[in-house]
Amino acid sequence: MRKAMAALGALLLIAACGGQGGDAGGGDQIRVTLVQGLAGEEFYETMACGAKAKAQELGVTLDVQGPQKFDPTLQTPIVNSVVASAPDAMLIAPTDVKAMIAPLTQAKQQNIKIILVDTVVEDQSIGLSRISTDNLKGGAAAAKALSEQIGGKGKALVISTDPGVSTVDARIKGFEEEIKASHPGIDYLGVQYSHNDVSEASKIVNAALAKDPDLAGVFATNLNSATGAGSALQQAGKLGEVKMVGFDAGPAQVKQLKDGVVQALIAQLPGDIGAKGIEQAVAAVKGQPVTPSIPTDATIVTAQNVDRPEVQKILYKAGC
Repeated sequence: MRKAMAALGALLLIAACGGQGGDAGGGDQIRVTLVQGLAGEEFYETMACGAKAKAQELGVTLDVQGPQKFDPTLQTPIVNSVVASAPDAMLIAPTDVKAMIAPLTQAKQQNIKIILVDTVVEDQSIGLSRISTDNLKGGAAAAKALSEQIGGKGKALVISTDPGVSTVDARIKGFEEEIKASHPGIDYLGVQYSHNDVSEASKIVNAALAKDPDLAGVFATNLNSATGAGSALQQAGKLGEVKMVGFDAGPAQVKQLKDGVVQALIAQLPGDIGAKGIEQAVAAVKGQPVTPSIPTDATIVTAQNVDRPEVQKILYKAGC
């Protein structure tokens, strides 16, 4: 009898401990937190929708948080709070390649499985999987689209956010490499940084038009850069004359396209990024193989194809 009771006690202890630790086995639901780069922004909301759908499919508990600005000083305390809540895994779009290393190192030390989505950090040991648009390829696509719009010749300017954001850095690199390799008629004027500020982007374009009134094209690497540049072009009476290619395809970007502010958009697939992030997080928590790097595609959207069903499916959403 005593042996039977001891065996029962051992079984109860095993059942109580089941699912604790790295494999989240024994029936415990896997807990994942998605830390967006910017809360409420359509790219990240579409990413969250993809993550939520996949989490529901796989029976994962998902929490979504994000800062009100794309700023490491605002994202860091969110990461610290997530670490304190000890989820099994964290999907995160780091807001700076260097500044987010320290808080993510803390998360890693707590055995939280980290999956990087959209953006990355310089420390290659952080992020069991890195899932993002092939931004180098996206930048090259932007160069091709702009070259086509301006007839393969003329002066072209890039307006970006800040150096140190992995996604836009790659877009710039892809754009520059494509221009130099395949578009000899384009006089590349370099990149200027708007600090993700609409008014600053407008000032940059005003100054560029004063210096180079024959400016032919602009590549704006994100929404705020395109909004500010478009405002300056409109004020100067150059809207549509100076061609512009933007990045992303949220409601505001699509409106810019239809209004003739931009002539082409490079659309990412944030929903796919979110879904794949959940898949990789679950694999990591269960101790299954994880894919270290997963590039996703980008599509050129123009006024001519924006209303096609296959393009409508990839436009970003403000909510699920």
